[in-house]
Amino acid sequence: MDWRDRYSTLETVRQGRCLTVSFARPRKLNAVDALMHTELADLFQRVADDDRIDVIVLTGAGRAFCAGGDLNWQKQALENPASFNRTVREARQIVCGMLECDRPIIAKVNGPAVGIGATLAVFADAVFIADDTFLSDPHVNVGMTAGDGGALMWPQLIGYMRAKYYLLTGERIAAPEAERIGLVTAAVPRKLLDERVDRTVRRLLSLPQQAVRSTKVATNIPLRALVASGLDASLALESISNVTHDHCEAVEAFLHKRPARFTRRGAAPASPASGGSAVRAASPARPVSLARPRKHRAVR
Repeated sequence: MDWRDRYSTLETVRQGRCLTVSFARPRKLNAVDALMHTELADLFQRVADDDRIDVIVLTGAGRAFCAGGDLNWQKQALENPASFNRTVREARQIVCGMLECDRPIIAKVNGPAVGIGATLAVFADAVFIADDTFLSDPHVNVGMTAGDGGALMWPQLIGYMRAKYYLLTGERIAAPEAERIGLVTAAVPRKLLDERVDRTVRRLLSLPQQAVRSTKVATNIPLRALVASGLDASLALESISNVTHDHCEAVEAFLHKRPARFTRRGAAPASPASGGSAVRAASPARPVSLARPRKHRAVR
């Protein structure tokens, strides 16, 4: 299998038995769009089928690891809610693919890892992060359920109390604190990050590969059971949140560069009479329009 030019949004370079995969949308801080999501869903199964590869390194091109979901992609999901069904299927393929792939996956977090970027990091088998950056999962900040796997994995790594605090608030976690609480393997001075990851790759490649692979499989047995029991429900909740008033409002506020005005109505349509936004909550039957509102003269 030739890994060069296989994907459009992922840069894949195989050096010996190590495959480095870089999120390759640097001008968008490697935010995940529909195409990248599809390509990530394909990636890990293809790696598992390539016996020339023993270690995978995930990193980001430019100054970010992955800045979360692309706003235009979120806008498309609001305007065509049925498209989110594909997103849900692919999200399951990504998470399960990372857990089921028997090759060690190392996340080299060279910049902010946000939302799905944080999920991709914490589902890796080792996470080395530059000590001047951060992770966060701010799904709640845009009116979304953190249903893409983070709500399942974070408690396993840092305990339920800490996980719930960070997931419910969307607060950033600086790299040194992420190391202290066990969310990452190590926070490393930026100038030493490449060397630290390369050293780990060399160590893994020097070991008996069948033992390495089977140990990952054995260690992930309880995690795979957890995902099997909880991921579908988590993704269903995220799918519901995709069509709520608050998510519509968050995207509209971002597009119009104004503070969001959240309500407690959830999926209930906004009513102009009750002071709600002019953008109504989407539903499968009524896609939301995110066109800029027309200016109207005041009625006297």
